[in-house]
Amino acid sequence: MTTATTPVRTPQRASAPAVTARKHRPGVRRRLELVLLLGPALLLFIGFVLVPIGIAAFYSVFNWNGFGPLDDFVGFDNYADALGGTVFQSAIVHNLIIAGLSIVVQLPLSIGLALLLNRKLRGRAVLRALVFAPYVLSEAITAVVWSLMLQPSGFADQVLKSAGLGGLVHNWLADPGIVLYTLFAVITWKYVGFGIILLLAGLQGVPAELREAAALDGASAWQTTRHVVLPLLGPTIRIWIFLSVIGSLQLFDVVWIMTQGGPANASTTMATYLIDHGFKRYEFGFGSAVAVILFVICFVFALLYQRFALRRDTQGALTRMVG
Repeated sequence: MTTATTPVRTPQRASAPAVTARKHRPGVRRRLELVLLLGPALLLFIGFVLVPIGIAAFYSVFNWNGFGPLDDFVGFDNYADALGGTVFQSAIVHNLIIAGLSIVVQLPLSIGLALLLNRKLRGRAVLRALVFAPYVLSEAITAVVWSLMLQPSGFADQVLKSAGLGGLVHNWLADPGIVLYTLFAVITWKYVGFGIILLLAGLQGVPAELREAAALDGASAWQTTRHVVLPLLGPTIRIWIFLSVIGSLQLFDVVWIMTQGGPANASTTMATYLIDHGFKRYEFGFGSAVAVILFVICFVFALLYQRFALRRDTQGALTRMVG
């Protein structure tokens, strides 16, 4: 008696090319996603950032007034003239003074008001809106309004006289000794709201449990703020300092509208110096050199600040793409 046996079929292994193709599909998809997502932004960045920087660097080595061919090559003479000029050196000092005052004055003021507005107060939403309102106004409107208020016998002078402080009346925008600090007061009024809103957002990330634990341990309100709240607010404070210093180095519109860098260059900044020589005096080659110098200063500061101040905040912040 014979029995029929059915052949046993062994499963065939997939071919190597098919396995390789399946392995490479996720990688191809990731690359395609990067191209689609980053491509438009990268093109805009190249077209509106890198290309203008390159063009400015090219013009900066010519003595060019904006008309005619570029046939007067001067090399790095424009850079030497700018860096060796007393007016430009004063402009750099003015920018640094504004940046330093921003950290010394605006930062404590923003932190104090943010801590106050973070409490449960009646009308807190209205107070936050009022504090943030100046930041919403454009720089041009701010400069025009304050120019009218600070003119001789203007609103500011009348308020001081009405309060019996007539001895404090000055030519706010015409006195070389105080014009820079007058502009800083206007800038503080304009931008302190941004710092407060930024710090308020950072305060939302401070766990209430830590404050309660500190209170249970007998810590006072100041001790809790000093040893619990402010350390946790450190990343937000460092970001604010970075934005404030970069904005101070690029300060232009408020100064240009209110004083145009005067009187006697007492309020000149690097940006107003650039515009004055590049567009008012038609020294486009020289103005381009100043623009490159300003870019290098901001870029070097950004790199150093990223390396030594923001490094601890950005470590571990990068995530891998999940296919």
